Order: sequence, then C-alpha cells, then structure tokens
Amino acid sequence: MNYFKTGLLLAVMTALFGVVGLMIGGEAGMLIALVIAAGTNVYAYWNSDKLALRAHAAREVDEASAPEFVAMVRELAQRAGLPMPKVYIIDNPQPNAFATGRNPENAAVAATTGLMRMLSREELAGVMAHELAHVKSRDTLIMTVSATIAGALSTLAQFGFFFGGRGDNRPHPFIMLAMMILAPMAAMLIQMAISRSREYVADRMGAEICGNPLWLSSALEKIAGGVARIPNENAERHPATASMFIINPLRREAMDNMFSTHPDTANRIAALEDLARQMGIGGMSARAGAAAPAAAPVRRGHAGPPPGAPWAGGRAGRRRGPWG
Repeated sequence: MNYFKTGLLLAVMTALFGVVGLMIGGEAGMLIALVIAAGTNVYAYWNSDKLALRAHAAREVDEASAPEFVAMVRELAQRAGLPMPKVYIIDNPQPNAFATGRNPENAAVAATTGLMRMLSREELAGVMAHELAHVKSRDTLIMTVSATIAGALSTLAQFGFFFGGRGDNRPHPFIMLAMMILAPMAAMLIQMAISRSREYVADRMGAEICGNPLWLSSALEKIAGGVARIPNENAERHPATASMFIINPLRREAMDNMFSTHPDTANRIAALEDLARQMGIGGMSARAGAAAPAAAPVRRGHAGPPPGAPWAGGRAGRRRGPWG
C-alpha cells in the first residue's frame, strides 16, 4: 500500500473524528476531536504494532525458544528480500496469523498456537510467506494504524453517547445512538475496502515467496474451518484488528460482498489454484511433504499436527526448509 493511500485513509478517519466531535460538542467538540485525532495518528504510526501485539497477548520468540519456526521465517524473509522481522506466537487455539509494523525494518509476524498445531510444515510456510508479502508491500502500516484509529473512533462515539453535551446542547438521543453505530461502521468500511484488495495481492506474492501456491490454498481452507469452529476471544474484544489477520477471526463469517473484511476464502483458493496451474505445479496433499500425482486434486481437511512439523521438537530427519 503506497504512502498516498495511507495518507488518504488517515485523512478520512481524521475527518470522521471531527464529525463525531461536532455532533458531541459543537465547534469546540470538533476542535478537541481533531486534536485527539492528530495525536492518535502520531501515536498509532509509532505504536500501533505494539498495541496490536499486546491486544492479542503475543509473545516474542527467538532461535532458543522456537528454533525451527524462527528459521522458517528467516529463510522466507531472505527469499522475499526482507530484513528479518520479529517473530511472535499467540497462545490461542484458533488458527490464524497476522503481520504488523510501520515498515519492513520494524516489522513483526505473529502466528497462533492453533495455526502451528493444525498446519503442515509446507502450509505454515505458505501462511508466513503471505504475511511477509504484506510486509514487503508495506500494507502493515495502513492496517495497523487504521485498526488503532477505528478502535479510538468507536470509543469516542460511545463516550459521546453517554457523556456528550448537557441540557439543550445535547443532541437528540436517537442521533447520538446513530452516531455511535454509524461512525465505527464508516471506519470499518474504509478498512474493508483496503483489506479485501490487499489479500489477493498478498496471496499471490506469498505463493511466489514460498514457491507453491497450493501450500497456501490448503492452509486457507484449514484456517477457515478452524475459525468457524473455534472462537478468538481477544479478537472479539478488539474487532478493529480483524482485518489484520489472514482470515477474519470473528465468528460471523461474511459473504464476498462489500461488507466483508476479507475476500471469500473459496475465491482466494480458486485464484491460488489457477496460479499453480500457470506455474505448472500439480496437486499436493494437505499432509506435510506428501506430493500427489500432477493430475490429482488438492486434498484438504487433514487436521492435527503432522509428523515432522517445525514445532514438534527435534531436527533429525527433516529438511532445513520447506522449499528445498
């Protein structure tokens, strides 16, 4: 995502702050809200990644605490031509992952324990390559900043509903209620417009980084199934961060329309399988390292950690990386 679009998004969300402030406290309220918005923009630029990681209780890992997972990310980052990002693990049973950071030099990638238990080594490589694609495209800044501002805007609108104005200066309760609902919704729609288009691009770039689109397509189907079954309480408490994840972590799966934060998973899988055909790559089982005949369809739905997964402990008998 280029800097012009980032600036445009921040400007629109800042304007929303002003509108909410105007409805809460007139011109004085608008000025106060704009000052808050400016401060939020600056704070979010420097700290939105830390806020997102803290919201999901992510813990940083290194070669000592998660050697094979960190080695996988390192090799993928080298293939993508990126600096080594910080690596985090989120203790959450729902399979999911996201990337954050204001630029590639200050980036971080995070995966849940549920993701690491459910996916094969190849599928996990596809997911982390997707997240590194976001870093390479510099979408991480706009998504983490927009998540921070959307959350702040929602808080401001709720504050205005309960405490805004006094006596004759207080807007009609129905207007305040509409503002409390519509202001965060407007911010969410802006996030959606950006998020949906960037997922397709990151899918393609991630497939090129890891070398096989079918690894990511198989992972996406498993993640979608896991999200449908397993709640993510931190994501439910911080819904503004939903657009950062590879698949929407909220348990109200949306259709592929203007109101969904992510493209329909089936459409993403179809695009990846089409890319695999263009690259001359045949089908591959969802089980780690089991190559299917070239004409065979991709088989999915094999849950549980496969033998040789990079988080199982020990290194004997396994390849150094999932791509060679």
